[in-house]
Amino acid sequence: MDILRIIIAILLPPAGVAMQVGITTQFWINIVLTLFGYIPGIIHALWIILSRDGSPKAV
Repeated sequence: MDILRIIIAILLPPAGVAMQVGITTQFWINIVLTLFGYIPGIIHALWIILSRDGSPKAV
């Protein structure tokens, strides 16, 4: 399942974050980073996906 999330994170970073943690603070941070630049949004999304154990957590 992580492979699918990684692919989605590369194509649409906020969707990858939403799949991993839901609509939380991390999702909104990713929206802002993606608006500032596509690459920062991808980096943040990949960081969230690869550093979390898969369970939705609030920040």
